[in-house]
Amino acid sequence: MTATDRSIELTRAAAQAAADKLAHDIIAYDVSDVLSITDAFLVASAPNDRQVKAIVDAIEEHLLKELDTKPVRREGERDGRWVLLDYVDIVVHVQHSEERVFYALERLWKDCPEIALPEDAVATRGKAAAHAAAAEAAADAAEREEA
Repeated sequence: MTATDRSIELTRAAAQAAADKLAHDIIAYDVSDVLSITDAFLVASAPNDRQVKAIVDAIEEHLLKELDTKPVRREGERDGRWVLLDYVDIVVHVQHSEERVFYALERLWKDCPEIALPEDAVATRGKAAAHAAAAEAAADAAEREEA
């Protein structure tokens, strides 16, 4: 079994909305062969809680406006560290960069086929590492100034 055309359409639209809000490391997996509850997982991340929420809102707005669909469930919004949008056909995970590294969802689903995403979404790959390096350099500089 493979993801339905509808699932792929939702996944690509959600990925584009996430990329438009500057999400990074956007990736999607066809999990239909290993899970019976959904066809696809989309994973994206952001460097802070506020941006996580903005990405989630943008995905919801875009899928409602363009594809007339709403999530059946939205979890994790209060903390803003990991928000899950369940559209039944797809599940969207938007994670704070730290949660993304800690939970490493990609390791769980690495054997599943990737779903081709829009160019803007693919271009976000590797941005988390660059952001982490910049944040670390800034923290080191702040420590040196304090010393």
